[in-house]
Amino acid sequence: MTSRDPAFRCAIASEQRSEPMTGTASTVRAFLLVEHPGPWGVNALRDARLPNGLGEALTRAAAAVKVRPLLVRRPDRRDTSEDIRVFGAFAHPSRPWTETTLLSDPHQLLDLDLAALGTGRPMGLTPYDGTLLCVCTHGRHDACCAERGRPVAAALAAAFPEETWEVSHIGGDRYAGNMLVLPQGLYYGRLDADSSVEVAEAHAAGELDLDHLRGRSSYAMPVQFAELTLRRHLGETREDAVRLVSRQRAGELTDATFTASGAQWSVRVRTLPGADLLQLTCRATRDNPVPAHELVSISRLG
Repeated sequence: MTSRDPAFRCAIASEQRSEPMTGTASTVRAFLLVEHPGPWGVNALRDARLPNGLGEALTRAAAAVKVRPLLVRRPDRRDTSEDIRVFGAFAHPSRPWTETTLLSDPHQLLDLDLAALGTGRPMGLTPYDGTLLCVCTHGRHDACCAERGRPVAAALAAAFPEETWEVSHIGGDRYAGNMLVLPQGLYYGRLDADSSVEVAEAHAAGELDLDHLRGRSSYAMPVQFAELTLRRHLGETREDAVRLVSRQRAGELTDATFTASGAQWSVRVRTLPGADLLQLTCRATRDNPVPAHELVSISRLG
């Protein structure tokens, strides 16, 4: 099967090669969610039907301050207001937060204090204490996101109608169905209708589903791998029960120290470039390696 085969599905290929998901969340702390019922196009912000040049300008402004802009919409595509719902979320590992507002003119997006959001400071909007369940359904970006994401979004919308949003490309198409939980920045993958509701119910109870959790976006990927490996070692699923103390990277090795179960734990991880070149998305025109994480050691300190 070649990279130009229209029947190729990256999620199926990833499952067939038993590719691990642990430590694969995009590394992002600051998110800007902009409501846009669609259509989104291949590049959501640039191709969406925003006023001419606005998507490009917002993309540049956000990139300059390390903010990830995403488009969101309700699964039923309802558009009940001319106002634009906006969320700013900062995925601090222990003190995440969300703010929101309604804008009457899309050009007001450029007036938002993205620099504050990028550094974890309030933007001056209305504090929002709810959870955002953001399911990637961006089919123009990758077919697997639509085919696997839409049933997930529909199931979650039925169970959690206020929390559920469809979201544009968040990364890791081959792990579809993908869900980003904000403000914590938790990436879940390989979800279906049933498992997505179970994950959301666990999250509401302060628990993590370790079978589907790809990682916490506020950490670099090797640290994500270290946290999930430690959680599995301890059988610890409480969201607030494991916290990062420090991490150091030297070449291929990452040493991460966490507090958990009343003690400190050291986890050493080796990250190596993948040996094989693989087609990683449905639309990819070239093959790429997949970095691989492996546990070197895990030990209790003191």
